[in-house]
Amino acid sequence: MGVKQMLEAANAAVPKITPAQAKEMIAKGNTLVVDVRDGTEVAATGKVAGAIHVQRGLLEFKADPEAPSLDKNFSKDKTIIVYCASGGRSALSGKTLKDLGYDKVFNLGGFKDWADSGGAIDK
Repeated sequence: MGVKQMLEAANAAVPKITPAQAKEMIAKGNTLVVDVRDGTEVAATGKVAGAIHVQRGLLEFKADPEAPSLDKNFSKDKTIIVYCASGGRSALSGKTLKDLGYDKVFNLGGFKDWADSGGAIDK
């Protein structure tokens, strides 16, 4: 399976949402926003306000409830919104979270869409 097929499977499993939909979910509470970009990207642009940063390569270690390195922000009763720079890494990350047993996972896509929509940013 190539990256094209992996992305197709991820996009089929993880609904893509708009910045407006993300804002509604965040406003309802019990929502975790996860930035899966590299640290240099986050440093350059800031991140969605209130988001945690877990680069994609560490996601399984931070999100697996069985892992000793679990980030306590992850909880299966939360709605989880993932994003990256353009939407590819976040789609794959969302699929990983689904595979780990998280049900309510959504792909916001690219950070620029959030910023362009006037979404709040933590610098």
